[in-house]
Amino acid sequence: MNVKENLPLFAMFVMMIAVQLGALLITPTINEAGYAAFEDPGAVENILYFIIILLVFTAIMLLLIRHGFKRILGYIIGISIFLVFLYIYSAIALLFTESELLAAVFVLLLSVGSMALLYKYPEWYVIDILGILICAGTASIFGISLEVFPAIVLLVILAAYDAISVYKTKHMISLAEGVINTKSPILVVIPKSRNYSYIKDELNIGEGKEERGAFIMGMGDLIMPTIIVVSSYVFISTPDNPLSVIPTIAAMIGSLAGLCVLLWYVVKGRPQAGLPTLNGGAIIGFLIGCTLAGTWGWIPFL
Repeated sequence: MNVKENLPLFAMFVMMIAVQLGALLITPTINEAGYAAFEDPGAVENILYFIIILLVFTAIMLLLIRHGFKRILGYIIGISIFLVFLYIYSAIALLFTESELLAAVFVLLLSVGSMALLYKYPEWYVIDILGILICAGTASIFGISLEVFPAIVLLVILAAYDAISVYKTKHMISLAEGVINTKSPILVVIPKSRNYSYIKDELNIGEGKEERGAFIMGMGDLIMPTIIVVSSYVFISTPDNPLSVIPTIAAMIGSLAGLCVLLWYVVKGRPQAGLPTLNGGAIIGFLIGCTLAGTWGWIPFL
């Protein structure tokens, strides 16, 4: 492949790095604001709650797609995105003002404006820019909500679930196709050519379909490996020990290595489960980082 053909693949690495750096940048503010999803980040039962919510939400979306209620699905996704914007912009507002009134106006205007831009002009670069913000904020929220051990267990379970749902039951492919048809902005889009338009084009992701004009990646593929990056930064790294940040850096490098493996399969044109390689790479990188830094206190039974 030449440089032009490789550019979209390179863009995926840029997006992954942007999400992870963005998540680390806003994490202190998110943490200070108390936006954790779970009260006790060390509780293993948090994993069960997360999985139950995921399965119920997935089942609802599949039912809505199967019975032709895609407009309702679009509303549900839109409300979810709007709530994420509220959390993210609320945390950002804390950096600029202590006035609750000014913060509320700031948050409302940016949230409504972002939603209007996403749905009134859902071009690929709009979706990608705001998608990076959504992924960074979501990863930060779950990263501060789960200590390292439960985060790793969750990522392993999600990787296995992703593989089963793509290769065995294939319901994740049906779900992705249904979401694409609603034009809901929960996928990042990397065009293969300069004149590509997401608004005009119809993306097909099933096997045996015609060549797509863009690569697509679910936001979950960017969010999930970033959770361990944020979690390790919050619960392991300390200012008085420079080596303690090594696991975080290693998890980032590992996730990029996992992305390399994923893209090797993606260029073959078949839908792939992203989390096995992405989560796997992040976890392996993190463990290598722990070995280098000598930080194993996050394991409950040690």
